[in-house]
Amino acid sequence: MNFKELCQARYSCRHYQSRPIEAEKLAYIRECVRLAPSAVNRQPWRFILADADTPELLTRVKETYHRDWINEAPAIVLCMKAESECWTRRYDNKPHADIDLAIAIEHLCLAATEQGLATCWVCNFDINQFRDIVTVPDGLEPVALIPIGYADDEAAPKVRKDMKEVWL
Repeated sequence: MNFKELCQARYSCRHYQSRPIEAEKLAYIRECVRLAPSAVNRQPWRFILADADTPELLTRVKETYHRDWINEAPAIVLCMKAESECWTRRYDNKPHADIDLAIAIEHLCLAATEQGLATCWVCNFDINQFRDIVTVPDGLEPVALIPIGYADDEAAPKVRKDMKEVWL
């Protein structure tokens, strides 16, 4: 699969099979995330995998997002940024932790797609409840949950803006 095909194949999956994810696929995805670029190579991120090896954590993290479909996911990656570690643009003091983390998360999603798995970005979860469940080290901020597993649905046709609207 070339990169364009990979981009076309990746979608926000909201139905997952109960089938477990092979350890080698998770190791591959973790390595792809680790290799993600960041501003000045600061890598201001931390991830936690909640899966069959941590069933209580997985169950409790699912409770922070109030949609039934998330309960189907056999694994969820907890994505956090370290704002104090990120590069900040000196001209306007813009921190780049969100940007860097987003790059790493998309590496995760594309690597999962390449491995025959599906993902979905979830940012609308209960942060306070998350902090009650997960011991978040000082300096880290939860940003997204990424359910991951084998899809039990089909991707809807992609609807994107016309090229002329995107490229000025």
